[in-house]
Amino acid sequence: MPHPLLPKYIQSAPTCATMSKPLSDHERRKQISVRGLAGVENVTDLKQNFNRHLHFTLVKDRNVATRRDYYFALAHTVRDHLIGRWIRTQQHYYEKDPKRVYYISLEFYMGRSLQNTMVNLALENACDEATYQLGLDMEELEDMEEDAGLGNGGLGRLAACFLDSMASLGLAAYGYGIRYEFGIFNQKIVNGWQVEEADDWLRYGNPWEKARPEYMRPVHFYGRTEHQPGGVKWVDTQVVLALPYDTPIPGYRNNVVNTMRLWSAKAPCEFNLKDFNVGGYIQAVLDRNLAENISRVLYPNDNFFEGKELRLKQEYFVVSATLQDIIRRFKVSKFGSREIARTDFSKLPDKVAIQLNDTHPAMAIPELMRVLVDEEKLTWENAWDICVRTCAYTNHTVLPEALERWPVDLFAHLLPRHLEIVYEINRRHLEKVAAKYPGDNDRLCRMSLIEEGGQKRINMAHLCIVGSHAVNGVAQIHSDILKATIFKDFYEMEPHKFQNKTNGITPRRWLVMCNPGLAEVIAERIGEDFIRNLNQLRELLKFVNDEAFIRDVAKVKQENKLKFAVHLEEHYKVKINPNSMFDVQVKRIHEYKRQLLNCLHIITYYNRIKKEPNKQWTPRTIMIGGKAAPGYHSAKMIIRLITAIGEVINNDPVVGDRLKVIFLENYRVTLAEKIIPAADLSEQISTAGTEASGTGNMKFMLNGALTIGTMDGANVEMAEEAGEENLFIFGMRVDDVDALDKRGYHAEEYYNRLPELKQAIDQIAGGFFSPKQPDLFKEIVNMLMHHDRFKVFADYEDYIKCQEKVNALYKNPKEWTKKVIYNIAGCGKFSSDRTIAQYAREIWGMEPTHEKLPAPDDKQ
Repeated sequence: MPHPLLPKYIQSAPTCATMSKPLSDHERRKQISVRGLAGVENVTDLKQNFNRHLHFTLVKDRNVATRRDYYFALAHTVRDHLIGRWIRTQQHYYEKDPKRVYYISLEFYMGRSLQNTMVNLALENACDEATYQLGLDMEELEDMEEDAGLGNGGLGRLAACFLDSMASLGLAAYGYGIRYEFGIFNQKIVNGWQVEEADDWLRYGNPWEKARPEYMRPVHFYGRTEHQPGGVKWVDTQVVLALPYDTPIPGYRNNVVNTMRLWSAKAPCEFNLKDFNVGGYIQAVLDRNLAENISRVLYPNDNFFEGKELRLKQEYFVVSATLQDIIRRFKVSKFGSREIARTDFSKLPDKVAIQLNDTHPAMAIPELMRVLVDEEKLTWENAWDICVRTCAYTNHTVLPEALERWPVDLFAHLLPRHLEIVYEINRRHLEKVAAKYPGDNDRLCRMSLIEEGGQKRINMAHLCIVGSHAVNGVAQIHSDILKATIFKDFYEMEPHKFQNKTNGITPRRWLVMCNPGLAEVIAERIGEDFIRNLNQLRELLKFVNDEAFIRDVAKVKQENKLKFAVHLEEHYKVKINPNSMFDVQVKRIHEYKRQLLNCLHIITYYNRIKKEPNKQWTPRTIMIGGKAAPGYHSAKMIIRLITAIGEVINNDPVVGDRLKVIFLENYRVTLAEKIIPAADLSEQISTAGTEASGTGNMKFMLNGALTIGTMDGANVEMAEEAGEENLFIFGMRVDDVDALDKRGYHAEEYYNRLPELKQAIDQIAGGFFSPKQPDLFKEIVNMLMHHDRFKVFADYEDYIKCQEKVNALYKNPKEWTKKVIYNIAGCGKFSSDRTIAQYAREIWGMEPTHEKLPAPDDKQ
């Protein structure tokens, strides 16, 4: 039955009046111009190459080929279009010898590559037509691709968006990281609990990577140092080889293809064999695994530091291999030449920029010093000047438990030479501090790279600040907090180092690819150029009162919701009301992100419906998704609470389909691409001052959801760009949180004063949502009542009131959609193209370009 709150134009959305039957998926996709042209020669070529790969690469014919074989044939066919551009781009860099930027990150959360490559090469319609003519469904083939889940959340996905933008802006850029054999675990929900499964993403092979054994590099660990008249030698080390795998990164329709190089650990042939015992040969070969474990698995912690030796090995491994590569490339200047052309390292900062994505690659600073001083024989002073001018550091969090502080003992054992170098960096640094602030011993202690106390530790953030020429936060409020709190002393001493670079997202993946319907509706009004320059979305303000545009935007949203509802039914066996508000909170499960505040609203709304079942309630489907770190007990309990609340509410006949609660299992890039275009309401409800930026918030905004959120991270700038009246802002600001800290936060006061809050907490505590285990959630209740660092109750009342405003507006689809348009029009700032252009100009000393490289088939 049509929903009474939705105008007829939405209810009739999926059919087309001029045709006798609805368009097939293939026919609908064909009409979307942002997907490129399907020329006849193009389609014929693609079909030929597809069949060639099926035959010669996969060694199959159509009688025995599986759907996965067809995916691989298509992937190789599309990859063929990258190769010429890739080789040409790298050739172009050798000839022009531009400054290069090296983005070093322990995480690159890439997701799938096939559709993104087709979008950036304008091949989507041609491939769709070719597969269709071959009797295949392209979406089914796309679904065979494994996500490259080499990241935990925001930090890793940001790195992936940055690679896309760097290529699209014609920068000579390289992403360097680790080729984890196992990425972020797959999450299964079993009896309401999270269960982790290994992510064997390489099981069937990866068509996008090319191994480069000719560029294998040795990485050293352990050993000892010898101080000789000729300098310092690091000796008796254990060697692990770093084997690079290259993945092409295509820019958006500019024929640029950059490289992401991920290192895999390999034991050298002589590993454990030089000190062989009789009969020890088999064991020595088996022990090769120990060396190769370095690149086995991604640590699944988000915003949490776990000081394990294997993790420090990973951090040094990526840094050592990458710096060897950087220096080799710096020394060889002309294409095809292996001779050393450049030996003057004073020019390194003119040709190389190194960006450290958080402190995880901080070892780049002492390692660059070791190479320059010990191997290239520069003076300390010259080496240090080069190092600082080359390196820059991005901070991603102010949470104290996330800051990396490595025990000195572990360092001494694993990297003895680097410990000496860190001590020398610190000695000279503290001399400068003492000269500027004579007699201020407290400041010396606070600013030291070495934290004294029980166990001596190295503060990696301090190392990064001292060893870099630029330090940036990732949203304005976050950068301001850094300068005022954790890095205050450093800011006072060297204010010129501190910058802001508000995060962004790539509009290619997060609009054109995941929401082609919306991209098309926008392109019909303002042309296609917004895909390269997202600021052009401002032009949509002209259409904010245009009935046809309002109708089109609403229609696309309704289609996306219907599509996601079908997906939910297929994969989760749950039926939902597609006319309900899709209220979505998807992100890592963490106390600071306050999924618990969302839970309290759900319970309150449920209690209100139960109390007045005959009232006209705004129907909602509340979806929460995200992974908890396997060792984070509280986060796993939060998942269990969400699933328990869902079990009760979803089976209550009084509520019916007016309220449904769904935990979205195994949230990852590919699921984000499905849910975000279908969302109506985006939950961004962290305690003010805790979420450095957030990027999911931007994805929802660009895809036509409205935001309910605190003034935290990039929410602040989103409100500035779209108008605060077009977001649902609630709760304490940073100053209020600080004031509450000074007064003291007492949860009982809110519990006693707010009857609906008390009822909700009593239900959780009393086993209403866990009748078989009444005290299942007592730890959660105890935390909320007695030691809640993130002050959930303090924002409860305002959050509930704000959610009432959301309900009221949703009952007026036209006004709701107008706010959606204001939000989309305000998204320009949140393109990662803008972010990267600022990094390039303000940190790296490089200039972005929109010039196209010649296509590989252009004769020059």
